[in-house]
Amino acid sequence: MRFKLRKDHRIYVAGHSGMVGAAIVTLLEERGFDNMLLRTKVELDLLDSRAVADFFAAERPEVVILAAAKVGGINANSLYPADFLYENLMIQNNVIQSSYLQGVEKLCFLGSSCIYPREAPQPIKEESLLTGPLEPTNEGYAIAKIAGYKLAYYHTKQHGMNTISLMPCNLYGKNDDFNLESCHVLSALTKRFVDAVETGAPSVTVWGTGSAR
Repeated sequence: MRFKLRKDHRIYVAGHSGMVGAAIVTLLEERGFDNMLLRTKVELDLLDSRAVADFFAAERPEVVILAAAKVGGINANSLYPADFLYENLMIQNNVIQSSYLQGVEKLCFLGSSCIYPREAPQPIKEESLLTGPLEPTNEGYAIAKIAGYKLAYYHTKQHGMNTISLMPCNLYGKNDDFNLESCHVLSALTKRFVDAVETGAPSVTVWGTGSAR
């Protein structure tokens, strides 16, 4: 659906303190959008359905960018799959449903490239979604993101809600997580290489065979 973002729109960026959310806020500010609604995790717990509903009812955002999520790398996803599935489902359900109930004009849901099958033909096409098994190491997170995309899609199909779902590739950059126990592949590689240079290590050991794409 066609939509034009105006400077006077009340924009709620969920997850504004994370890597992606912070980058979105910076971009919007640079382009003159200063009417943003921002809440930290302490100020608004997105796992709390009542708190989210009350926030939407009180603040009445007109545009919602859902960049909030429980995220982590291979190690964290492998160790805590139930947490990744449950918390992301709750965050998405609360924000998307409240957006619908309060008549939000536009909802942007940020998913993940891991929603596609592990063996999807490269380059990945949208038509590959749900055509095969997911990558086992982050299946919980991927299932949650698929559910979020579908919830937004079905609100559009059933209620005419104006939504768009974006599936970023592997992201890295400012405000990224560089903890080797929880970070993603690119930030982990960056951290390992930087540490090797600083310590004068003769080599760097990374996971995998080198054949993965």
